[in-house]
Amino acid sequence: MNTIMEKLFNLPDLGEGLTESEILSWRVSVGDTVELNQVIAEIETAKAVVELPSPFSGVVKKVYEQAGTVVNVGSPIISFDVPGVPGAAGSTPAPEPAAQRQPTLVGYGAAAEPGRRRARKASSNESVPAAQPAPVAAARQSPEPASPGLRLVDSTPATGAPEGIGHLRARPPVRKLARDHDIDLAGLQGTGTHGLITREDVMRAVEAPALTPAVAMPAVAGETRTPIRGVRKATAAAMVASAFTAPHVTEFLSVDVTETMELLERLRSSRRFKDVKITLTTLVSKVVVLALAKHRTLNAHWDQEHGEIVEYAHVNLGSAAATGRGLMVPVIHNAHEMDLATLAEATGELTRAAREGTITPAQLSGGTFSISNVGVFGIDGGTPILPPGQAGILAVGQVRKMPWEYQDEIALRQVMMLSLSFDHRLVDGEQGAKFLAEVGAVLKDPAMLMGLV
Repeated sequence: MNTIMEKLFNLPDLGEGLTESEILSWRVSVGDTVELNQVIAEIETAKAVVELPSPFSGVVKKVYEQAGTVVNVGSPIISFDVPGVPGAAGSTPAPEPAAQRQPTLVGYGAAAEPGRRRARKASSNESVPAAQPAPVAAARQSPEPASPGLRLVDSTPATGAPEGIGHLRARPPVRKLARDHDIDLAGLQGTGTHGLITREDVMRAVEAPALTPAVAMPAVAGETRTPIRGVRKATAAAMVASAFTAPHVTEFLSVDVTETMELLERLRSSRRFKDVKITLTTLVSKVVVLALAKHRTLNAHWDQEHGEIVEYAHVNLGSAAATGRGLMVPVIHNAHEMDLATLAEATGELTRAAREGTITPAQLSGGTFSISNVGVFGIDGGTPILPPGQAGILAVGQVRKMPWEYQDEIALRQVMMLSLSFDHRLVDGEQGAKFLAEVGAVLKDPAMLMGLV
């Protein structure tokens, strides 16, 4: 006879190295019948809002956490009554192989090797009655048995990824150092390659003054208290880590962009860009990508752990976007391979996804250089903070009509300020100045760009 098993589903790790997520809403209730991969909840991580698919076909038995609750990864959130296979009631499920591919959300990249996963307090899925579970159909057939947890894909680690990235956020000696000093790695922002936590990160935490755990304060008249979570919490941690790790230097340049603005209008009216939204940011992005090919120290990473400077041959361009959830920096991967139209389309799609809340963590990761257009807010310039791990970020100010020297006369021209912040460990003042001057020269005379768009 068929048996009914209660299957427990714990909040999964989405492959982001995060420790908690907030349940925004449930799409199912106790007693509902659900199918495999049916969306059961919407959760918010520090990077994105994600639809969580069901790992089982069955009936919802219990919901452990209510909407609006912040839940630690590995904690139970829901359980299902799942039909078992015919067999004796006392049979015990066969243990899963010690090493097998782990399921990950579609589009979220490869999971780390199971043998290197961080220890969890609870397993991803637990069976309450001891009965043989029915095989679950994976989204892709694989010779390894698939443990239910998310929509399944073949998640073999990407080749060439450094040891220690993915679910593992620190190497064994660093983890031991953290244990010896009673430091929780989950609370640290890694400054190593791909966000890896280094010995220096742990020692900074050791030397920092002890903080008293935060206690919720009652709101008084005239003030509103909002819990720090999600994107705001992640942004704060990243900005603090960057500001107190990389010595920032900012250089400024005012540029006559009259001819660039005229080019922009011509491109917008051309047939080639008829269905593409092209903006000043698009043109600046293209110029920056071209300049980075010559000034590679601006497209680099300071690898503190290995004592190396890593220069990238590719350009993954971050483009800061203000959203209802806070600041996000969508990343245009391999921007150096794109023509102007493709770059415009990619920028528009990613910005739209960020503002609509549909962007994935993979689309917010891996940047090598960033641009922030503060001009859309009527601002001339600023001193932007570097995204962690990047050597440079360029702030683009608003375009103003103002008196300017032009062909040995004073004329009314369209002028814009560029503000370049860079990591002074990687970039000398001269290198930063030459990069900024080249970007400015092309924006002043965009004919230099015409053969490359």
